[in-house]
Amino acid sequence: MAKKVIIIGSGFGGLGAAVRLAARGFDVEIIEKRDKAGGRGYLYEINGFKFDGGPTVITAPFMFDDIFAAAGRKREDYIQFVPVNPFYRIFDHTGRKFDYNNDHDFILNEIGRINPADKANYERFIATTRAIFQKGFVELADQPFLHFTDMLKIAPDLIRLQSYKSVYQYVSQFVQDDFLRQIFSFHPLLVGGNPFDTTSIYAMIHYLEREWGVHYAVGGTGAIVDALVKVFAELGGKIRLSTEVSEIVIQNRRVTGVRLADGSVLPADFVVSNADVAWTYRYLINERHRRQFTNWRIDQYKYSMSLFVLYFGTRKEYKDSKLAHHNIILSPRYKPLLDDIFNKKVLAEDFSLYLHMPTLTDPSMAPAGCETFYVLSPVPHLDAKVDWTKMARPYRDKILLFLEENYLPDLRANIVAEHYIDPLHFQNTLNSYKGAAFSVQPILRQSAWFRPHNRSEEFENLYFVGAGTHPGAGLPGVLSSSIITDRLIAQAA
Repeated sequence: MAKKVIIIGSGFGGLGAAVRLAARGFDVEIIEKRDKAGGRGYLYEINGFKFDGGPTVITAPFMFDDIFAAAGRKREDYIQFVPVNPFYRIFDHTGRKFDYNNDHDFILNEIGRINPADKANYERFIATTRAIFQKGFVELADQPFLHFTDMLKIAPDLIRLQSYKSVYQYVSQFVQDDFLRQIFSFHPLLVGGNPFDTTSIYAMIHYLEREWGVHYAVGGTGAIVDALVKVFAELGGKIRLSTEVSEIVIQNRRVTGVRLADGSVLPADFVVSNADVAWTYRYLINERHRRQFTNWRIDQYKYSMSLFVLYFGTRKEYKDSKLAHHNIILSPRYKPLLDDIFNKKVLAEDFSLYLHMPTLTDPSMAPAGCETFYVLSPVPHLDAKVDWTKMARPYRDKILLFLEENYLPDLRANIVAEHYIDPLHFQNTLNSYKGAAFSVQPILRQSAWFRPHNRSEEFENLYFVGAGTHPGAGLPGVLSSSIITDRLIAQAA
C-alpha cells in the first residue's frame, strides 16, 4: 500500500512537492485553508479583472518544465510562457528610466546614457556572476544542508566568492554611479532581503535572468497554479480546500498525522509543511513537543519585511503610458528607506514601488478596454508599531495619488475594481510569522545550514517546503525546496 503524505498548504512549494511525490506513487493529500489553491500565488477575481496575489516574475521557466516532466507531462500542454522585454523598467525619483533585459549591447547602451564610465565596470561585474551562479544555484540550491559539515565543505568557496559581502557592497566595488548601483542591487527585495544585508550570493539572480530571461504565464501566475492542480489530480492526488490544520500530531517524536480545525485526525506517514516554518513550530506543534532550542531559534531569526499590495482595475487603458510590464519606482532615499523598513521598523513617509501591468502582455487579465494593475510597497513587518486597521486606507490613498500625479493620469476617477493586502493579511490569512512576507531573511548567517532545514531537526518525518526553508524565497528557491523534500522523502520511504 502506498505511503501517505499530507501537505499543509498549496503554495508553489507545496504543489511542486505534491506533483513530484504523487508521480513517485505516494498517496498525497493537500490541506488548504483558503477556498482555492495557490498560497501567496492566490488569484483574486473582481468585476471581471484578474489579479495575481503574489509572485509575478518567472525567472527559471525550466524549473516548471521539470515538474511536469516528473509527472510524464509537457508543461506547454498545460500553460504557455511568453518572454517579457524589458525585464524591468526602473525609474529613479526624477522619472529617469532604465530598461533592463538580457541583451548585453542594449544594457551597455542604457548604462551609457547614465554613466559611460560604468559600461566597462558593469562588464567586469557581470563576468563574476557566472561563478556565483554556478556555486549558489547549480551546485547548492537543490542540495539539503542537514549537517553542519555540509556547510564546512562549501565555506572556502563562499569566502572565495565574497559571500560575506552584501549585494550592494558587491555591486559597488564595480559600479560607481548611484542610480546604477541601485538598479543592479535591488533584486534581494524580490526575495525579502535588504540589499545592504543580503549575502552577495544573490548577485547570481542577474546571471539567472540573463541566461533564461524573464517570463510571464498567459492567464497570470494563477494559471500555473491551476495547471499544477490539474496535473496533481490526474496523478490521483487529493486536495481539500477551505480546510484548516489546527495541529500536527506527534507521538514518540514522530509525526503521525494532522488534526483539522473540526477535530478530525488524518493519519500520515510523512507530513510536509508549506506553511511558514516559524508558524508551523509555534502554532501547529504542541508546546510540550517543542524543544526550547527551537523556540529560541524562532525568536532569534531576522525576518523579512512585509508588504502593502494594492490591486486595482481601471475602465481606462494606459497602454500609451511610460510604463512597462514590470516597473520599479525608486524613492529619493535608498539606504535610509531600507533602514527604516528593515532595522528601525517604522512606516516612512516615502516609498519605493513595484508596479505590475500585466495587461500590456495579456489583455485577458481585464475586461475589454480596461487595464489591470498591482502595486507593491515594502513595509516593516508587524514588530513595527503600525496599526494597519487605521493606516491601510491613508497609505493606499498616498500611493494612488503618487501614481496619478506621475504615471497614470486621472487614475482614481477610473478605478472600478480594487483590493489590498497588508501585514495583517500575511499574518492572519497566510499564517506568516510577524506578518513577514518572505519568512526568514536571506542573510549569510541564515542561509544553507543556518536556515530552517528541509527535514525537521526535531521530527524525522516532518518536512518543509517554501520560502522559509533552504534555499529561500522567490519561485526558483521555493521550487528547489520542493525538489529537495521530494528526494528526502523518497529516500526515507
